[in-house]
Amino acid sequence: MSENKDYSRNKLMDYLNLPPLDIEICDVTLRDGEQTPGVVFTREEKIALATKLDSVGVDIIEAGFPVVSTSEKDVVKEIANMGLNARTCCLARSRVSDVEVAVDCDVDFISIFIAMSDLHLKYKYHKSCEEMFAAAMEAVQYAKDHGVGVRFAAEDGTRTDIEVLKTAFKAAEEYKVDYVSIADTIGILNPSSAYYLVSEIKKVVNTPICIHCHNDLGMATANTLAAAEAGAKQLHTTVNSIGERAGNASLEEVLVALRIQYGIDRYDTTKLTELSEMVNQYSGLRPSVTKAIVGEHAFSHESGIHVCAILEEPRTYELFSPEMVGGKRHLIVGKHTGMKALKGIVEEMGHKLSKEELTVLLDRIKNCTDTKHGISPSRLEAMINETKNQ
Repeated sequence: MSENKDYSRNKLMDYLNLPPLDIEICDVTLRDGEQTPGVVFTREEKIALATKLDSVGVDIIEAGFPVVSTSEKDVVKEIANMGLNARTCCLARSRVSDVEVAVDCDVDFISIFIAMSDLHLKYKYHKSCEEMFAAAMEAVQYAKDHGVGVRFAAEDGTRTDIEVLKTAFKAAEEYKVDYVSIADTIGILNPSSAYYLVSEIKKVVNTPICIHCHNDLGMATANTLAAAEAGAKQLHTTVNSIGERAGNASLEEVLVALRIQYGIDRYDTTKLTELSEMVNQYSGLRPSVTKAIVGEHAFSHESGIHVCAILEEPRTYELFSPEMVGGKRHLIVGKHTGMKALKGIVEEMGHKLSKEELTVLLDRIKNCTDTKHGISPSRLEAMINETKNQ
């Protein structure tokens, strides 16, 4: 693979001899993302997000959980009939009544889920695994009889006995499900165990495997990529990593990692920052300033050594360019700014100061930044003009 001016490729990947990844992205922002406490998307917001996700090239959009309400069902059906390039799916419990509602939504497939972990069977269902699996297959059969695809999902699959999981997925395969899905519902996986689990499931089923990771330990993106290396085909994500508790695997992190680590560049990453801002606005939640890819500081630089290098070649301190994800670079002046970096920043702003003026300006900046408050671009502009007029 040739070098790309937009990013540095991880050349260590060349030594791993991994087969090419065969993946697709299923974004679940409109369903799992909306399960973030306090978040509700309006119909118009869901339509706008589905349109933007489609323009990024997301392969599948999980549009909602139609049995929740009539309005939820209506918007799922509307998204399914928008003529998007992305396929659509929705969620259903292992009940024929849920699936009846989902079938009427015109989605490409339905995600029918049950939990088979001992904890869920004992404290949530109060039923045996055999009883729950029988109910799930009844729901699966109903969907298949009505010409709709099925993703059979194991909620809390990562705390389910692995032999139980294998047996269930093998049995579901006989019902001709289109996918089997492992949900790391409480985020217990790490990359090694994610790789192992998917590898083990692949030994017993030929059906494509999905991985749905939660971020309780901050490893959802890493676990998703490890699962993909082991052969998982469908990777589940949310924009800005929103979702229950600590959220899900981040769409923007997964897409950029797929490009840099594995050479998968079919997704339009230039729209990720705009998409992130939409979710910020609609959800009322803003990610940490240090959030990868879309955080406010993702392309901000203050250290004088860093700024000097960035001004000559951005790749010195940026793995990928802000333009690659639709972001912007910010060169910040503060207590770590040196003379050379300040000169470069001032010239980038279209000003020319003498050495003496730069010295005066730097002294003023150092004095200002002894406090907790940084210097905004507008404040710096004013300070430059004040210095020039002295």
